[in-house]
Formats: sequence, structure tokens, C-alpha cells
Amino acid sequence: MVHAIGYLASALLAMSLIVSNAIKFRWLNLGGTITFIIYGVFIDAFPVILANSILLCINIFQTVKLYTAKEVFEMIEVSPTDEFVTKFLKFYKDDIQNFFPDFNFDKIANDKLLRFVVLRNLSIANIFVARVDDDGNAIVEINYTEPKYRDYKVGRFIFEKENEFLVAHKVKRIMYEKVYNKEHVNFLKVMRFVVIVKDNKEHYVKEIN
Repeated sequence: MVHAIGYLASALLAMSLIVSNAIKFRWLNLGGTITFIIYGVFIDAFPVILANSILLCINIFQTVKLYTAKEVFEMIEVSPTDEFVTKFLKFYKDDIQNFFPDFNFDKIANDKLLRFVVLRNLSIANIFVARVDDDGNAIVEINYTEPKYRDYKVGRFIFEKENEFLVAHKVKRIMYEKVYNKEHVNFLKVMRFVVIVKDNKEHYVKEIN
């Protein structure tokens, strides 16, 4: 049992080194250091307790810093001919396929689509493309966020803080006709999307107030 705690602590720390998201890294690292402290208590190893207590304090400080940091978000409408959009899509092509396997890069050339990128501290964090029907449904073609920015801040910026932008484009609700990825499902739940059945298929929908 005691050794299992040590193995768990090692596993958490190892996992923290694999993830690309800073928030996930800190939480996994916190879990690992706390578990190592517990392990150190069980085996009566003061050096283990001391080292991980120091790391715990550092992790708590850095985690609080991440959550309280002031960041600048900006939404910019884009054209399909914008070179930086093309390069962004090509660079993340493989990861995009994990979340939007049906996405066709040629689709963004449609003039009827709503297209914008979200800048986070002047870096491209997200690209959003949707077709808006006559009923005000923005049917998402792609809403892709770069891995290191997947801490829900971009989603909250789009769906909660920039409602005026969406309303100005006659958007009444955001709709996903298909969701392929469990991580994406979790994101939609956090963003308070609800499941509705339309044409015998499940759709994820969020009303824009």
C-alpha cells in the first residue's frame, strides 16, 4: 500500500511533464508533490517531505499566479486569404483532425461564413468558423484552440464576454451538429452547452443572451 502511494506520486509527476497546458501541468504537479509528502510521512523520510513541501509551495504560488494573471483577449474577423490563418490551420492540421475530422480547409472561403480568430496576448489562440442560418443558429465548422490555451478562458471569452459581437452577426445560439472527441465534450459541458435531439441526432447547443 505504501509503495503504491509512491508509484502514484511518480505517475502524477510524469504525467505533468507530458501535458502542454500550463494549468494541467500545475494541478498534476500539485497532486504529485502532495502524494509524495504523504508517502514521505509513511516511510518516515524527512528529505522527501522537505523537498516536496518546497515544491508544493512553489506550485501553489505559480497556480495562483496563472489564475489571477491579467490577459488581453481580442476577437478579429478574418478573410480566408489571410496568410496567417492559412499557416495556423496547416500547422495544427493533425490536431484539428482529432476534434473536427470533417473540416475541409476550403470551407473557410465561403463568403457567407462567420470567421474570426481570438488573440490572447497578441498570439493566435483560436480560430472559429461557423455558418449562420436564417434562424440565428451558428453551426460550427471549426472552433479550434491551440493546446497550450485550453484552460476554458478562450471559450468563456467567445461565448460569454463577446456576446455583442455574436448578436451583431445575428447569432442567437451556437450549435455543434457533431462532436467527436471526449475532451471536446467536456469543454462543451463546462461552457454550459445542452444536448438537444434534432432529426434523431444529438446536437450541442448554447443560447446567446
